[in-house]
Amino acid sequence: MQNSDSTATDSSVQSCQFYAADAYPLQALYYPSATPCQARLIIASATGVPQQFYRRFAEYARQQGFDVLTFDYRGIGLSAPATLKNFKMDYLDWGKLDLAAAIDYFYGKDIPLFIIGHSYGGQALGLCPNHDKISAYYTLGTGVGWAGYMPWPERMKVNVFWNMVFPLMAAKDGYIAWSKLNMGADLPLDVYKQWRQWCKSSEYFFNDPIRGQQLQQQFAQVKMPIFALTASDDEWAMAKSRNAFAKYYRQAKVQCLDIQPAQFKLKHIGHMGYFRKDAHLLWAQILGTLRDVIAKQPKPQCAMR
Repeated sequence: MQNSDSTATDSSVQSCQFYAADAYPLQALYYPSATPCQARLIIASATGVPQQFYRRFAEYARQQGFDVLTFDYRGIGLSAPATLKNFKMDYLDWGKLDLAAAIDYFYGKDIPLFIIGHSYGGQALGLCPNHDKISAYYTLGTGVGWAGYMPWPERMKVNVFWNMVFPLMAAKDGYIAWSKLNMGADLPLDVYKQWRQWCKSSEYFFNDPIRGQQLQQQFAQVKMPIFALTASDDEWAMAKSRNAFAKYYRQAKVQCLDIQPAQFKLKHIGHMGYFRKDAHLLWAQILGTLRDVIAKQPKPQCAMR
């Protein structure tokens, strides 16, 4: 790990800090493998979801022979400033700067590096200029964000938030106080504005009048294996939504995976249940897929940190 500060928090987790290309400090947690290390794994979070939400999966993967890194994007969780009011950023920064920095920080040329991308975290791959360092990408609940792909009750709810609730919050606070709604961490205003605009199109940011063509070209450069999983009851990322996003990875080997909660002895998964504590059967399948990728590569040598 480079360009970092690291502090032990307990016997299995270390608190870390690394820096994006624009020198923004990002706070992370490192979960060292409890058994001989097979690979390194970065968890790329969903919008407004602090890294601590993924701690159970990170601990599970650590016990299964993976070095794991979680981190908070700028403006979120431990990487947020004292106040989000007047905090300026680009929504794409989370991929092209923050996740890219995590890749550089955690990469080792003699060990496979995987990324688990949840929702936005699955969108971020094509934004990273250094995506060639990744052995494979596994996305969960990643789609285009367009409400038209959602079932009617959820579509109506989302449109109320976009057009009524969030504008009032933005005018009052200068940011989106998601925490007041128990929806996650508070969001920078710029994230909300860009996200809302892109979600008006079934092609998402690929239809942006200024950057859309460039983004299409960037995503077309990705060539690694991608496993794009969505649950049948994930109303924010239904299969049609997932497919609408995945098609822009034109040169990648994309495998679309559709699952039912009952396959993993779950009553419900939704958009957030992929990482809840009772999803360990799903986690076993995910890590099994990554082990299949490892088996096709030279045997790694993983140095302890």
